[in-house]
Amino acid sequence: MNGKLNTNSTTNNGHRIKTRSRFTPLIALYFIVALIIPNCILAYTESYSIWSTEALILLPLGFYMMWSVVLRRSGIMIWLGFPFIFFCAFQIVLLYLFGNSVIATDMFTNVLTTNPGEAGELLSNIYPSVIFVCLLYLPLLWLATREIVRRRYLTRTTRRIIGWSGAALFAIGILVLWPAYRVSEDKHVLRNEIFPINVMYNVGLSASEFRKTYRYEETSRDFRYDAKQVTEINDREIYVYIIGEASRAMSWQLYGYARETNPNLSQIDDITLFRDVLTQSNTTHKSVPLLLSSINTHEHEELYRRRGLPALFNEAGFETWFISNQSPQGAMIDNLAHDAQHIRYIESPRYDMQLLDEMQAAIEQSQSKKLFFILHCYGSHFSYHQRYPRDFALFQPDDDVAISAGSADMLRNAYDNSVLYTDYFLAQTIAYLRTLTDTASALLYCSDHGEDLFDDKRGRFLHSSPTTTAYQLYVASLAWFSENYRCHFPEKVATAIANADAPATTHAMFHTIADMASVEGRYVEKRSALTSTAYDRKVLRRYLNDHNEAVPFFKTGLNELDKATFERFGVEL
Repeated sequence: MNGKLNTNSTTNNGHRIKTRSRFTPLIALYFIVALIIPNCILAYTESYSIWSTEALILLPLGFYMMWSVVLRRSGIMIWLGFPFIFFCAFQIVLLYLFGNSVIATDMFTNVLTTNPGEAGELLSNIYPSVIFVCLLYLPLLWLATREIVRRRYLTRTTRRIIGWSGAALFAIGILVLWPAYRVSEDKHVLRNEIFPINVMYNVGLSASEFRKTYRYEETSRDFRYDAKQVTEINDREIYVYIIGEASRAMSWQLYGYARETNPNLSQIDDITLFRDVLTQSNTTHKSVPLLLSSINTHEHEELYRRRGLPALFNEAGFETWFISNQSPQGAMIDNLAHDAQHIRYIESPRYDMQLLDEMQAAIEQSQSKKLFFILHCYGSHFSYHQRYPRDFALFQPDDDVAISAGSADMLRNAYDNSVLYTDYFLAQTIAYLRTLTDTASALLYCSDHGEDLFDDKRGRFLHSSPTTTAYQLYVASLAWFSENYRCHFPEKVATAIANADAPATTHAMFHTIADMASVEGRYVEKRSALTSTAYDRKVLRRYLNDHNEAVPFFKTGLNELDKATFERFGVEL
């Protein structure tokens, strides 16, 4: 022996034996420090109590220390801890993107339902965080692999020191949970505030939602609305329900935005703008099914037992179409859409005017007297500069840039151009329907959620964050009625105009489009239809949070900046 601890040895028959190395304890320390980094960031970004913050650090730190020495060969334990490494990397990327909060249930669902193209667009624009986590965690895995190959191990003394120190910290973390629970308002400290325990809970909840989605055909097989159209007219009827994407009201000229993002709709004097609509969810895979379903925010479990709008209009005798500018996602959106008699998914480049082209062709070819269309837009989905032809690049520069506060002006220019294109698409759709003079037609538009665009000192961007902002919640929505429709249903038109400033959520949209078409049935509520005199203006508006709980909007993470923004637009929570 030459006295060096990191010397590899072999037996006489050539087999390598386990060796000690002075670097092995350092690699174990690297593992512990690398994994506790997200907790340290969360301790700074989250408004936890002092007790929860202590538990947030002590419990995971103690656990990681004990984990690293369960086996003598810590390289093996590091690789067995790969799920923790993955969660930590994911958490750091999301902290870079959103600025706060743990990995939400919706994040896992988004990862599994977002098409590769959209995912690539996002990742290419948050590359600083991706590079950081690669530099942090890939060397750790490489060093662990080297330790395994060289069969290096920790000494008994080192294992005892690390293990017993970790046990002590873990025990202290357990003790501070008691005061943390006592000061917690919802008493869910472990589930909501201790990373990575909260993430593991969210993984389980996401898996449960996927199981329910997968079983949807079975659980909703016998459902019926017993629907019928209670008022029929001699003229042809066409109803168009347009679901927007990430179009926040704050960036619409019609809602008071300084830029001319609605030059076409501003010239149409017979649209009805709904000025106080909030989304029930800030993530597409939940907000769109809610727009397609009769369920209220507090009835989330019913989503998997009821059919959606296409089924309702099928029962009422309509020819139904679902035309989407987004790819099939394998989520509840697809389940609800598949009841439509005709389904179209538009291929690249996916500009929303193609939706109108498809609808126009369907109307001209159809012999049906009653038609119902659902058009699912790409709207203002990131990357914004890809959502419109270059003819609509009015606000410059609008280059493809990395997501950062320094690029806020270019990102906002591109976003506003996408709104400008939505304005053109809606105006052209209305113009086409106006040409069908022998048809009673009506159109209802609503965005699924809004968007953050580095609007204030918080530096928030995008949507789907676990905590909301006013910019993600306040959505654009409008209705239009043809002259023929106005002659047949003047009361519905007058009521919609009277309810233009009524407080509503996206829950109202299902019931409003049903009432526009005079369709009634089980679970179709007059009190939730903006075209009905029975509309309930006093209903408590609720939001479907990350754990699928219906909560008041002021409990979704809003702060004083959001309240001031809502007040500026005349929205009262």
